[in-house]
Amino acid sequence: QVQLVESGGGLVQAGGSLRLSCAASGSIFKINLMGWYRQAPGKQRELVATETSGGSTNYADSVKGRFTISRDNAKNTVYLQMNSLKPEDTAVYYCRAEISPTAGALQYQYWGQGTQVTVSS
Repeated sequence: QVQLVESGGGLVQAGGSLRLSCAASGSIFKINLMGWYRQAPGKQRELVATETSGGSTNYADSVKGRFTISRDNAKNTVYLQMNSLKPEDTAVYYCRAEISPTAGALQYQYWGQGTQVTVSS
C-alpha cells in the first residue's frame, strides 16, 4: 500500500504565498513522476505542475513564473511553492505520483486526499 499525504493548504490574501507538501509512504521502490493538480468548484481537475525522477518539470501556463515544484527524493516528498497567488488559484490541490512498488513491477498511479487553497481578493 502507498499513501500520499498533503499538507500546507489554507487561506491567504491575493499576492501572498503558500507552500504545499506531499509525502509518499508505504511500499515504494521508485517514484517516477510526482506532481500537483487542482480542481476548482464546477471545473475539471487540471494539471498544475509535475516533475520527473530525472528533474524535468512541466507547468500549466497559468502558473508559470509564480509556482515552483521541487522534490526531495530522499524523503519521497514533493513541494509546490506558490507565490503571487490570485483568487483564481482557489481550488483543492491534489498530489499525484507514479510509483513502482517493487523492482521490475509496473508503476501505478496514486492520488492524495487533497488540500484546500483559498485566495481572497
